[in-house]
Amino acid sequence: MKVVIQRVNKSSVEINNRIKSEIQKGLLVLIGIGLDDDKKDAEWLANKVLNLRVFNDSEGIMNKSVMDINGELLLISQFTLLALTKKGNRPSYIKSANHQIAIPLYEHFIKTCKDQIDDKVKTGTFGADMKVSLVNDGPVTIIIDSKNKEQYYITITSSSSSISNLLNTESLILLAKFIISFPDALPRLINTKG
Repeated sequence: MKVVIQRVNKSSVEINNRIKSEIQKGLLVLIGIGLDDDKKDAEWLANKVLNLRVFNDSEGIMNKSVMDINGELLLISQFTLLALTKKGNRPSYIKSANHQIAIPLYEHFIKTCKDQIDDKVKTGTFGADMKVSLVNDGPVTIIIDSKNKEQYYITITSSSSSISNLLNTESLILLAKFIISFPDALPRLINTKG
């Protein structure tokens, strides 16, 4: 699953010459769903979108999420994000999921977001011919692919028989927060020597 996230001052989607949805300050998210995507991809990306710190704090540093600023989301399905362009000049969409796969995953992505900020989530219509308008703030545009996750490693080396002697309470709290934020890193999280 792939998303293109744009920080916007406003955005709207029009279908058949009528505004279907519109938002003010927040994120426009284009969502492409692939054949090999599943609910875990949708949940991971939805949580990434909700917690991505791309809004400025009081010091002008991108340090706040869409939830922190009480912003809105406009979620638009876009199968063309999975286009293959290596051969020839006509994009191939053979990696894009069909309706039977894509619609439930798109709806699961929406539900995951609504579980966090229900009334702030707006959508387009899956498969419709849509006209999307936006005022990109920055511009800030970020592309994230659930199949290309960054890997994080923590190595703890201790000559003592007990790692708990090495870590104080604050360190353990930070480690727990890391595990919660990056659960995919858990299988290769700790390498101990001692």
